[in-house]
Amino acid sequence: MNVFTFNNVMSEILSIRSRYVRDRAVFVPGDQMTRLLAALGATEEDLQKIKLVSDNLSKDPTLPFRESRNGRFCIDFDTAQAYRLEFQPFVLSAEEDFVRHDSNMVRRFDEIGNDLQLNSTLQALLKFKSLVIKDVPIKHRPDLDYTSNKWVCTLFNLRTITTPDLTGEPALEGVHSDGVDHTMTTFLGSRNMTADSAVTQVHDMRETNAIRWDETDPALILGSWQHQDFLDTLLIVDHERKHSLSPVLAVGEEKTATRDMLIFFTRKPVQEGHISYPYDSLNLHEALPMSVDLLR
Repeated sequence: MNVFTFNNVMSEILSIRSRYVRDRAVFVPGDQMTRLLAALGATEEDLQKIKLVSDNLSKDPTLPFRESRNGRFCIDFDTAQAYRLEFQPFVLSAEEDFVRHDSNMVRRFDEIGNDLQLNSTLQALLKFKSLVIKDVPIKHRPDLDYTSNKWVCTLFNLRTITTPDLTGEPALEGVHSDGVDHTMTTFLGSRNMTADSAVTQVHDMRETNAIRWDETDPALILGSWQHQDFLDTLLIVDHERKHSLSPVLAVGEEKTATRDMLIFFTRKPVQEGHISYPYDSLNLHEALPMSVDLLR
């Protein structure tokens, strides 16, 4: 990347960051993300490959309408690297504004593989997120270590599936937060999904947890966005905004619809007393190593 292009890209990302700081949520259209990620190292071949990575997902541990995998990464601003962390179970609690039948349940997801983590598009997404969230002032969550210069990023690759017998809910939990500091959601694609499916609403923190998206108070809706185009991306300051999503609907009731996403849950390492304390190792993943240099 020449100096002129680099300066333009950094200026554009810093503009996105400024909107994020101001509004505590920012939506970046897919065509803009494609251009930015290409400048951050995503190749055309990998941009095409990542559209298909969700075809290799596994059965979700608790949701019958979802396929999933996850993996943990450290965004380390001390070393200016993002690298893969070892497998750990996953848990979210009702105290973190996540109220669902599997709240407080320790879940074990199958792991993402090299087909995703070595894809230059995914690595560019990690670079992009690190640039947007770095040094953003945020409200602190209890029992997280805000003295650390490291961030734990749990990446979920998810496919939500609607069939004639089952409606896929991208957020069955209704209004919620994700128990982290920064949530980023990136759209990979869909099949046979109606144009009015999976609308994301961002809510004031006064909104009631666990109520459905269509039961919320319009006065507490702070924004509404829809992931429709490849790489459409939404970032939310998770402890300052709640969010909800409408279901995935199929074109033709007798058919199946799918929606494929990457979800980046990013927070500071936990301290003793946090529900995730037993599952927050910062050890490297020996079987599936990956590291990428971040932009300083």
